Amino acid sequence: MTFLFRLALVSALSLTVATAEAAPALRGNVTVTNKVVTVADMFDDAGALAETAIFSAPAPGTTGQVDIATIRAAAARVGIANFEANGINAVTVTRAGMTVDEATLENLVMTELSTRGLIGPGVNSTIQFSRFIDPIQVSTNGVAVRLDSLRYTKGGRDFSVRFMLADGTQTLDVSGTIDMTIDMPHLAANLPAGTILRPENVVMKSVPVGQADAYGYVPIEQLVGMALNRQSREGMLLRASDVSAPLTVAKNDVVTIIYRRGPMTLTVKGQAITSASRGTSLQVLNLMSNRVITATAVSPGTVEVDGAAVSMAGL
Repeated sequence: MTFLFRLALVSALSLTVATAEAAPALRGNVTVTNKVVTVADMFDDAGALAETAIFSAPAPGTTGQVDIATIRAAAARVGIANFEANGINAVTVTRAGMTVDEATLENLVMTELSTRGLIGPGVNSTIQFSRFIDPIQVSTNGVAVRLDSLRYTKGGRDFSVRFMLADGTQTLDVSGTIDMTIDMPHLAANLPAGTILRPENVVMKSVPVGQADAYGYVPIEQLVGMALNRQSREGMLLRASDVSAPLTVAKNDVVTIIYRRGPMTLTVKGQAITSASRGTSLQVLNLMSNRVITATAVSPGTVEVDGAAVSMAGL
C-alpha cells in the first residue's frame, strides 16, 4: 500500500466520521413565533438548511405534535436524508402567542388618556367600542399589542384609535365612546337653613364630569361641619356656595364684649346686631353705653374688640 493510497484512505475515513458527527439531531420540544417551523427549529446542528421551512406552525397560542414518520418525510423533501432521532417518536411544536381582547384594548386606551392627563383622580370612565371585537390570537412571546395612535378631544365622548398587533404588520382601527363620571356630594334628606352638615347628611352620587366642572367639585371633607345657607331638598348637588361656616354668634344674641389693651382687660355686656362665624366681624350694641361697635366673634356668646382700633372712650 503506497503512502498516497494510505493518505487518501485516512482522509476518506475522516470525512465519513465528520459527516456522521454533523448529522442533525432531532429536538423533542419546539417553540416558534413564526408561521413556519424551520430546520433550525426542529434540529440541532441544522447546517446550511437551517432557515429552510419544513412545516407550517400551529395557530398562535396553540400546541401540536408531529410523529417521526412525518418528520422523516418532510426532512427528506428538503434534502435531509439522515438525522439523529434520539429515541423521539413525536415532536411537540408550540407557537408562542397571546390573546388580545376588548379588555386589553380598553386598558390601553385608559392608560393613554391618563398619561395625557385627560382622566383626573377620582374619575370613573367607561369605554364602549362601536363594534364587538372578537379575541385575537397573536404570535409573540413579548408584547401582544400596542396603541399606535389615539384621537380624542377633552370633554368629548367620541374617540378613534389604532392598535398595532405583535408582528407589526397588522393594525386594528376602532372607534367608540367614553363616558366619564365623578362622585359628587348630594343631600341625603330635606334640611332647613342653618343645619350643620354631618357625614350622614351627605351621599355621593355619580355625575358627568362636564356637569361636575360646571358646578365646581367640592370634596365631602369641606362640607362636613359647614352650615346650609338655605333650606335644601333631598338629592340636591352641594356646591361651595350652598354652605358657609356655621354661626358662632347669631343676630340678637346677648354676648360678652372683651376689650384688651396692654395688661388691661375690660368686659361688658352687649347684643349682636348682625350674625358672624368664628373669626369674622359683626356689629354689636354695647348695652352699657348704647354704642354700636365692630367686633370679632371668637366663640359662642363672646366677641372681642381690637384695642388698637377702638379707644376706651369709644367703647
